[in-house]
Amino acid sequence: MIDAKDLCLRYADGTLALKDININIKSGEVVFITGPSGSGKTSFLKLLLGMEYPTSGYLRVLGQPVIKGEDSKIRRMRMAMGPIFQDFRLLQGRTVMENVLLGMRFLDFNKYQMKANTKDAIERVGLSHKISSSVDNLSWGERQRVAIARAVARKPKLIIADEPTGNLDKDNALNILELLTSFKDNDTTVIITTHATHLIDNIDGDILLQIDKGNIQWGRLSHEEYY
Repeated sequence: MIDAKDLCLRYADGTLALKDININIKSGEVVFITGPSGSGKTSFLKLLLGMEYPTSGYLRVLGQPVIKGEDSKIRRMRMAMGPIFQDFRLLQGRTVMENVLLGMRFLDFNKYQMKANTKDAIERVGLSHKISSSVDNLSWGERQRVAIARAVARKPKLIIADEPTGNLDKDNALNILELLTSFKDNDTTVIITTHATHLIDNIDGDILLQIDKGNIQWGRLSHEEYY
């Protein structure tokens, strides 16, 4: 699913964002990424999404090496992902259904599949009763669920959620984390960045990545502890 070896990312201004990263993430795993602001979490997600390229080392995502000059292959890789952005990026003035449908543009679904996937995803996130409501009229937590539905309706192999618990109270944050992890299966990996480290040991995850100053420490989660 995701393999990195001696992975480094240095920006044009000389900032070393990530250094000497070596990780292996398998299909069907739930991965939590923690770390302070500016630690390199966003940089790591940009590499996974093919928005940045490694300065040195090696990265393969969904079987595709992330390297410059492979633009068409990188775009195809992104089509197998379901990104959930911190700012949601919903289309204001559009309904819940319209927002989720629009998330499947340019994918290999016919109109029947798109509509079926949309209704199924909206039901999975518990918003069937709001399917025709404008996203403008939804609460923060409901908008988060629309963003999740838009991502999972694509039937992705990799779900990437950037700080999905931001601006949520403890109960709603826990519900969102439980919802996200429910989408993992043998073929689908879920990666979540979060500051809500106090909730992680209540969730059935597999791997914890702790990023600080561009360095990653990682280990397998257990029900008793993580390291």
